[in-house]
Amino acid sequence: MSDFRKEFIAFCIDCGVLRFGQFKTKAGRMSPYFFNAGLFNDGAMLGRLGQFYAKAILATGQPFDMLFGPAYKGIPLAASVAIALAQAGRNVPYGFNRKEAKDHGEGGRTIGAPLAGRVLIVDDVISAGTSVRESVELIRAEGATPCGVVIALDRLERGAGERSAVQEVRETFALPVIAIADLDDLVQFLGARSDLAQQLAEIEHYRQLYGADAHA
Repeated sequence: MSDFRKEFIAFCIDCGVLRFGQFKTKAGRMSPYFFNAGLFNDGAMLGRLGQFYAKAILATGQPFDMLFGPAYKGIPLAASVAIALAQAGRNVPYGFNRKEAKDHGEGGRTIGAPLAGRVLIVDDVISAGTSVRESVELIRAEGATPCGVVIALDRLERGAGERSAVQEVRETFALPVIAIADLDDLVQFLGARSDLAQQLAEIEHYRQLYGADAHA
């Protein structure tokens, strides 16, 4: 596991963004862990989060020309990532969308830099893929090219079928999905912590029940 992935998981636990217990998911499953990116809610946490996104993006070598943050959660994420990338020596523009098109003032559906070239979508997680679908359609409608999606955590959990939501996005849109960390990284992290052995056992059991088939 890359050092930044390990650091990211520790950071999420310290911030209370990644919690252990019993949580009901949208699918009605009882999950032994819960990830809530909305709890990155102060300047210091958001700044560090942007740095983790930037490290994950740069580590892949994925070519892109700008960032796009889908409203609403993706807006502060894209801004923080743009700042972190600039600090790392890669200054790129970013933009985001309105939930509803504005018919006065500057008008339009997007704010920030005009969508152009290869656009990397920044979001927190991929659940049903709805946000990605809307983003892809908007980017293409503006004459730009969606080139990938970057998220904080990939649960590696299957949806209605055998594939995970991330696998479905990769196949449906032929887009790479970059995650700062995934469930495998979390399992490795927990395995190195004797004080979290119970949490590891519960997550391993959950993965046996609902883990996505890597070859689906």
